[in-house]
Amino acid sequence: MRKNRTAALAAASFLLLTGAFIATAPAAYAGVPGGTRASDRNTDFNGDGYDDVLVGAPGATVGGHAGAGVVTVQYGGPSGMGTSRSAVFSQNTTGVPGGAEAGDAFGQAVATGDLDGDGYDDAIIGSPGEDLGTAADSGGGVVLWGTPNGLVGTESTGIQADAPVSGGKFGLALAAARFTDVSDGDMLAVLDSTGLSLYAFDAASPALRTGTAPSGKHLRLDSRTDFRSKAPKARGLAADEAPGIQPMSLTTGDYDANGFADLVVSGTSVEQDTGSGWSYVLPGSASDADPLPPLAVRGGPVVASGDVNGDGKDDLVTGEPHSPHDSGATMTGGEVAVHFGSDAGPSGDPQVWTQDSDGVPGTAEQGDGWGGDLSVGDTNGDGFADVAVGAPGEDIGSVADAGAVWVLRGSAGGLTATGVRDFNQDSADVPGTAEKGDKFGAQVSFTDPNDDGRFGLLAAAPGENTNDGVVWVFSAGSGGVTASGSWTYGAGSLGAPSLDARFGAAVDD
Repeated sequence: MRKNRTAALAAASFLLLTGAFIATAPAAYAGVPGGTRASDRNTDFNGDGYDDVLVGAPGATVGGHAGAGVVTVQYGGPSGMGTSRSAVFSQNTTGVPGGAEAGDAFGQAVATGDLDGDGYDDAIIGSPGEDLGTAADSGGGVVLWGTPNGLVGTESTGIQADAPVSGGKFGLALAAARFTDVSDGDMLAVLDSTGLSLYAFDAASPALRTGTAPSGKHLRLDSRTDFRSKAPKARGLAADEAPGIQPMSLTTGDYDANGFADLVVSGTSVEQDTGSGWSYVLPGSASDADPLPPLAVRGGPVVASGDVNGDGKDDLVTGEPHSPHDSGATMTGGEVAVHFGSDAGPSGDPQVWTQDSDGVPGTAEQGDGWGGDLSVGDTNGDGFADVAVGAPGEDIGSVADAGAVWVLRGSAGGLTATGVRDFNQDSADVPGTAEKGDKFGAQVSFTDPNDDGRFGLLAAAPGENTNDGVVWVFSAGSGGVTASGSWTYGAGSLGAPSLDARFGAAVDD
């Protein structure tokens, strides 16, 4: 029997850090997301050694409430993933805190990690549209705890901001990883519209609690008060020289290979070069070690992590699908940059790719959104992580915003166009037909549900079938990802409500 957990608890609206790095705050031995190894990915909810798949459908109607939202889980196994070993959760599921309400957007953000250190990964679900009292869209979230039987709603835990405010959208983005060594559970990072909160599971209370820093120093990484810069064109800067951002996304990776995850907060500048992407790297370390200083790199607000060049250090991959690249310049189709890991953290001198790079199929065009989503994983088992790039705004012929996906291969020299693959709904062996507004590639995620060391690809089109949403499944073999044998499923395939569900608007990566 699990310990009783509180159904809702207070949460600070700031990230508690010491000198802007993560230290002496509880975390876990549950693996660091990123890299090329399945053991590095916190997606095994029933502890059987196979990756499971978590998908959000924030537009789903639940109990007659449009946009209440659901999430689905599909369990991996020797034969991979399918639609039979699955479950559906909403805020009307028995044991889940709260209740389904119109516009909650439960499942708008999802993440996984072993928060209580029991060996079973847990699912964290964001509902940024949740109303709390009179605070409209203040947001919230739920932790579904992993068990030998997989995810369960029983005794799940609700989280919310300490002082909910209208428009706060708590749960906008989520991440969990082992940032330090003080506790047995992964630490949970939660983003709202203006800043970040950090939590750890407290075995003594038993609940989630706000992380604490020994100095009592509170550093709020918000959009306007911290990290101003006079040189926003620089690619890599000390964090106190970089511009303020509107935070939008999170990722984690072990960029210096010290055995502890680093937290990345990514967003767009609200100062000079407004709209430019920037990512802040907050290093993790052992509690008795001196951590690296925080770092800011040019790129974002889309971020993912993995070991692209096979040197044992995770690399930070950033996507800038719409923002201006530098002062006075306007990006057209978007760009992807690989900031290679090093003893000092991600490099400020990245390898940059666009659709106009040599060997990349297609042409950079205004509104493509190339880099709109990213995933990193080894698709052919060669020890080098590959990068999936989604471009949900890509036009296919005359069909606007049909969307497309590319897979660039990793190598000792970084990303390479050798062996590049690109897919859209008009590609051979890919089910469906390119249609206006499908936004194929709005979410991409590598997953290895049969644990063969080769990561297949999930590509979501939340706009498919007039916003019902569909996910495509591409397998991987010795040659990497292939369209041969690809198949699709939607919310209805898993017994979830499908009408306007936007299934695939969030896929855990």
